[in-house]
Amino acid sequence: MAKFTTCIWSNNTAEEQVEFYASLLPGGRVLGIHRTPADTPSQKAGDVITAEFELAGQNFMLLNGGPLFTHSEAMSFVIHTQDQDETDRLWNRIVDNGGEESQCGWCKDKWGLSWQITPQQLLDLVFANPDPASAKRAMDAMMTMQKIDIAAIERAAAGESVDA
Repeated sequence: MAKFTTCIWSNNTAEEQVEFYASLLPGGRVLGIHRTPADTPSQKAGDVITAEFELAGQNFMLLNGGPLFTHSEAMSFVIHTQDQDETDRLWNRIVDNGGEESQCGWCKDKWGLSWQITPQQLLDLVFANPDPASAKRAMDAMMTMQKIDIAAIERAAAGESVDA
């Protein structure tokens, strides 16, 4: 059976990235650091060419390809969090490690990869909410946020002031 691994371009920082990414979620782990056995146009023999890791049961490979390609928000990783503590922990780990905040639960790590730190409560209140007015209020509140504040989303969905 074929194996599926997502390959992520890296600007020669794969070894640093793999350690950080593998540490984000419980059970994350580095699967391997691989060095090129011969000189290539962009690397010398012995340089790290790929680094593999597992995160939430998914396999990924970082390829030290250099500065030729960059990342965009057109591709992002979504982490479904279970509570505000987990949301805060992940958001802060990414942003405080040289990343930057964006809107609606999105942030970008220092290597340019976009992440969506998305509480399950947000998804439930916006997409699984049987009350369209409540779902709209939750969505409107989310649109004003950078990091998601679950309590504020819940207040908005209930028709209460988000600033409470």
